[in-house]
Amino acid sequence: MNTTVVNKQPILSRVEKKRLAQSDTRPRKTLSFYRYVRLDNPDNFRDRLLSVWSDLDCLGRIYVASEGINAQMNVPVENWESFNVWIQSQPELAGVPYKFAVSEGEAPSFYKLTVKVRDKIVADGLDDRSFDVTNTGEYLTATEMNEYIDDPDAVVVDMRNNYESEVGRFDNAVTPDVVTFRDELKHTPELLKIHKNKKVALYCTGGIRCEKASAWLKHNGFKDVRHLKGGIIDYAHQVESQGLPNKFRGKNFVFDERLGERISDEVIAKCHLCRKVKSDTHYHCKNQICHTLFIGCDKCLEKKKGYCSFKCTQVDKLPENLKKPYAKYYNKYLRKRKQFVKTRLA
Repeated sequence: MNTTVVNKQPILSRVEKKRLAQSDTRPRKTLSFYRYVRLDNPDNFRDRLLSVWSDLDCLGRIYVASEGINAQMNVPVENWESFNVWIQSQPELAGVPYKFAVSEGEAPSFYKLTVKVRDKIVADGLDDRSFDVTNTGEYLTATEMNEYIDDPDAVVVDMRNNYESEVGRFDNAVTPDVVTFRDELKHTPELLKIHKNKKVALYCTGGIRCEKASAWLKHNGFKDVRHLKGGIIDYAHQVESQGLPNKFRGKNFVFDERLGERISDEVIAKCHLCRKVKSDTHYHCKNQICHTLFIGCDKCLEKKKGYCSFKCTQVDKLPENLKKPYAKYYNKYLRKRKQFVKTRLA
């Protein structure tokens, strides 16, 4: 897969970039957006984004491909007008709908700006030539999504990974036990075959995964497939602005430094370390070789000192000359299995 990266910023370590971002105390808007649009030269488009957004002090992670753009980023409030004016002036981006964060965290949601050229804007494992990717399902509003949740003749499906649905999901939703979107698309048609004649509603974080998934399910014989417009993020905004019942339980997992934004006060997950205490706060293991994402309660986090296991506390004490060969072994044989175990629903 092509993951060409151009970055005009000085080469800094992860810690240095984080410290630099945290020192910039200007208020920021965190947002995401995507658009499926034909880009004849993704590399040139990438360079254009990087040049303008660097000048505006934007931070984020953006994927560009010949099929379009998928952006998760933040923008200084003082530069928002300039950012938006530029977006609207670009033929590839004009009118693209923004999904603004439900809440900003205490720390910046991103601490560097990275724009990558990839084969696809979402890694789905599908051959787009094998089906009509434009034959997507119709959108659902928040009101309509609530109606689907209450309808016994409808099925609501979470198109996210299990570590996302573990901390937050809609009432009565089907939550496939998978760790990648690629796996979800592979298994969902078979998982849902008993519901083939029902109305199907898909949802994800901001809508991009459901766009492709709705076309894939229709290709696999599902007649009535719709998806939540703007995903969980826009649902939360609609619920608040329209005074609707909130049928989402828990947190919305997000792929930035916040690792989650609260949609309801309910905590539905448990600590991965003790498996007893309710918690939905994610951490990355302090052992950089591991760096596994896990849920921890306050007591376990203090006891393990930020590590996901006793073994990781010991590995982190190894001399540097031993860490490198262990890291190679870990990445080759242990990482995938450990992440799957850690993120399984409690």
